[in-house]
Amino acid sequence: MPSEVQIGYRADSGQVLAIRELPRPDVVPTELTFRYVKTRDLIDHTNRKPAEINSRYARLLAQVALLTLHDVFTTTTSEQVREVTVTCVLDARSPATGQMERQCLVSVAATRDEFDSLILAEVDPIRCMTGLNALVSPNPYDVEPVRPIFEPDLGRFRTIKAQEVAARLDHRTVLMRLTPSEFEHLIRELFEARGMTSWVTQASRDDGVDAVAYNTDPVLGGLCVIQAKRYASVVGADAVRALWGVMEDKKAGTGILVSTSYFGKATHEFAQRNERVRLIEGPHLKQLLQEHLGLDVLTGAKPPPASQRWRTEA
Repeated sequence: MPSEVQIGYRADSGQVLAIRELPRPDVVPTELTFRYVKTRDLIDHTNRKPAEINSRYARLLAQVALLTLHDVFTTTTSEQVREVTVTCVLDARSPATGQMERQCLVSVAATRDEFDSLILAEVDPIRCMTGLNALVSPNPYDVEPVRPIFEPDLGRFRTIKAQEVAARLDHRTVLMRLTPSEFEHLIRELFEARGMTSWVTQASRDDGVDAVAYNTDPVLGGLCVIQAKRYASVVGADAVRALWGVMEDKKAGTGILVSTSYFGKATHEFAQRNERVRLIEGPHLKQLLQEHLGLDVLTGAKPPPASQRWRTEA
């Protein structure tokens, strides 16, 4: 059994990310029984059926994931760790590229309360993974990967300690009067309120990223890079092109351009051609802040021209 485990920890939220190396599929013996044949003076054997080999390997991977959750929760306190995400990976050759790549076969997240409710000696590992809404490879023996719940390489981003901004604001707040840092942290709080895990990146060294968010939804989820534009008038098309470049560089599934104002025709056309880009303009941002953070604020930006007004109203 491989012993390599990488650990990431966020003290502010009590979250742990564990990346666990998995044993290779050949760890399951293909032989089922052995028999000594005296007349030929040799040991003969019968083989396991492929379905049994696959089943045993899948069960082993579920046990490794549960063991990793157990090790983290039982060696920490409830004040230190409140949630653990385990990503189980295996280095294997990709059938698409022929290159050796790290493949995720199991990804599971659990809170301390969820884990404490389990009686590990009595559970079926496979069913337990289902109960925890884990993402498990449908064909682990053939190393068919799944998308991890949590992107394991957020070390590519220089993140900073979160600040609470929303609690200090009231209905008289004008977004344009916030500092750039306050506005970025407010956007982070907005995405967290929408169920995403979010960070603000370090100023001046963020490679064009103001915030990073991660959606754990297995269908619509994934890594998202965010640019927050505290503008009084139109945001130029160069902003969305720069965002696209950052998405490619960071291998992000989605890019979100947020502004207190509005975007021009070229920016909207770019987003329509590239569905991985999302635009949030001033009126929509105001609506989201009201809906998710209970803030009735003013943007402080100029209204768009008549030719663009239908876009923001939509």
